[in-house]
Amino acid sequence: MTTTPQIGSAKDLMDTVHKYLPVDRASTVEHSLEYAIKAHDGQVRVSGEPFVVHPIATAIRLADMRLDATTIQAALLHDVIEDCGISFEELEEEFSTEVAKLVDGVTKLKRLDMISENSAMMKQIATPEATRAASLRKMLVAMAEDVRVVLIKLSDRLHNMQTLGHLPVPKQQRISRETLDIYSPLAHRLGMYEIKWQLEDQAFRYLMPRQYKSISRLVSRKRAEREIYTEAAVKAIQGPLDKASITCRVDGRVKHLYSTYSKLQRYERVGRKFDEIYDLIAIRVITDNLGDCYAALGVVHSKWRPVPGQFDDYIASPKENMYQSLHTSVRGPGNYPIEVQIRTQEMHEIAEEGVASHWMYKEGEDGAPKVENFETKMSWLRQLLDWQREVSGDDEYLATVRTDILQDQVFVYTPKGDVKDLPSGATPIDFAYRIHTDLGHNTVGAIVNGKLTALNTALNNGDVVEIRKARIPRGPSLDWLNLDLGYLITGSAQTKVKQWFRKQERQSNVRRGKDLLKKELRRLGLIYNEKKIVTSLDYADFDDLTEALGTGQISVGRVAETLSPTPVEVFNTEISQAKPPTDQTKGLFVMGEPNLLTRIAQCCSPVHGDEIEGYLTRGRGVTVHRQGCSILRDRENTERHLPVAWGHYETTYASRLKIKAFDRVGLIRDITNVVSSENVNIHSLTSDEDDKTNACTVSLTVYTTGVEQLSLLFSRLETIPGVDSVFRVSEAQSL
Repeated sequence: MTTTPQIGSAKDLMDTVHKYLPVDRASTVEHSLEYAIKAHDGQVRVSGEPFVVHPIATAIRLADMRLDATTIQAALLHDVIEDCGISFEELEEEFSTEVAKLVDGVTKLKRLDMISENSAMMKQIATPEATRAASLRKMLVAMAEDVRVVLIKLSDRLHNMQTLGHLPVPKQQRISRETLDIYSPLAHRLGMYEIKWQLEDQAFRYLMPRQYKSISRLVSRKRAEREIYTEAAVKAIQGPLDKASITCRVDGRVKHLYSTYSKLQRYERVGRKFDEIYDLIAIRVITDNLGDCYAALGVVHSKWRPVPGQFDDYIASPKENMYQSLHTSVRGPGNYPIEVQIRTQEMHEIAEEGVASHWMYKEGEDGAPKVENFETKMSWLRQLLDWQREVSGDDEYLATVRTDILQDQVFVYTPKGDVKDLPSGATPIDFAYRIHTDLGHNTVGAIVNGKLTALNTALNNGDVVEIRKARIPRGPSLDWLNLDLGYLITGSAQTKVKQWFRKQERQSNVRRGKDLLKKELRRLGLIYNEKKIVTSLDYADFDDLTEALGTGQISVGRVAETLSPTPVEVFNTEISQAKPPTDQTKGLFVMGEPNLLTRIAQCCSPVHGDEIEGYLTRGRGVTVHRQGCSILRDRENTERHLPVAWGHYETTYASRLKIKAFDRVGLIRDITNVVSSENVNIHSLTSDEDDKTNACTVSLTVYTTGVEQLSLLFSRLETIPGVDSVFRVSEAQSL
């Protein structure tokens, strides 16, 4: 390879690949390597080193795990779409659809990807936080379709964390927080503990530098002592195991810095000090077969006294990430507690690499997991796809993933013995929703381990849960959404409850929205077309629009704006004059009949934005009416009806208004002040009072630029104390 002599890591990658891949598969990796080097040519990282060093380091980590050639290829190419302007189609043509899909799954969304074609969304600018949330969602959904996406992403993130020192401190902390919140728990859920610990320690280093240095010093101070103790413990148990003819190897390890810090925090809460933490040491016994695991457990318990309640059999009941091992805590040499893990070599590979171990390359196989019932055992991945369909907001989606997937899990049983995994702290209602949405909605009671239990009780490992369902469907309680009451822990259950209430409220919101719209358009005297409004405001249908009106997501004024396009200049110098404009017809166009004399009908006084229609009179040209005008409807000779449209000429139009109010001192003053503040001229004003009821009707004629300004004026007038209603009238109505 002549293109890579300056990059030593490229040779390291190919040396590793050639150790386990056949020549033809290794050649595809080499081709991808050369392509990546060419694509990233001239690009450098913040550290100053060639950018291509990063994808090569990502690929080396995966090659060390002996992953298939397709995964290694995608790792080498994982930044070319995002940073090099190479399209999905180009990758697909050059390599394969499988490689292109893996690369696309890892690729972050760019800012423009966040902006919908929807005209309302086009007005919004996606924030960096929104973009990151959407990118994470995209990656998680892609992972659910092919788990190798997250294997690449975790390797990518690990190398970025290892080289984080060159970035500014705020960016270091943001990336570290995201790593600790998302990527480390994800590695844990996938059983990739080695990567999990490395990610945690790196994030710990930048998020809490003072605590990181403190723990490092404490661990270093005790290192020699712990190494001596660990060696002694390994020798103490190796002898009895050999004597029992159990072929195995025994080794010890000290827990990582972040896990040490977390344990120290728990110990300090109960008054214990770091010097008292001896279970930082773990001993692993790796056997040849399953039978020897249980035999070794017997030897360990006969040698050292087990700690009561500290035994877990993850071989008989594997974790959902397929982790298998026997865990026991014993009193080792000096009566100090030691954690002992016992498993086979195959189980050990899974314990270290997790789900990645099932993608390790085997001769003649590439691109498929090497374990029976893989999809069944990783069924939780399907939830990511289900939530993709159910949850609309990216932040809500990530919150659901955090609570339901990335937290520590408890395993509980149905009465039939089926195992259900739930996040730690989950309740019987969470359990019910995990079984079926309808069961969750109608849960009225729960029996846990044979006893009636409160619905907000936290479930424990091994609990047997039976749900009592309401005989008559009744739906969930609003109290369940009160986080302080602790009824629901899982984000998926919370989402389902919210969706139920949204569905129940939809019809009432739709009715409320229709009433608001009807009232507004009636007072404006407008005739509207449902399809036109829905299309212009980018709603799926009229019910969606009216629901938004009913919930306050959109105002009726916004709908009025749709019916009245805003002129280039809303206000002009003529508006501030006391006299009305001399010509209101310059902006009118008679379709198919140019140069005809036009005039505004005095009976209905149409304004810019009204739906209008022309009537050809004898000797006086075309009179323009509002559609639905009673006088226009009474005229015969429909052939005289002509289509008319508003142009863009700027002027003002007369509108007759009536205000129903409670008569009081200062009412007329307040009305005129509001009209003036809206830059609207009053042509005439009269009032009529009823001495018996103290009711008052104010009639006035104003000049506005169109429906939009008129709607705003109505809204202001209705805020005046004592005003009951404001509406627009025609001349016929006012007679």
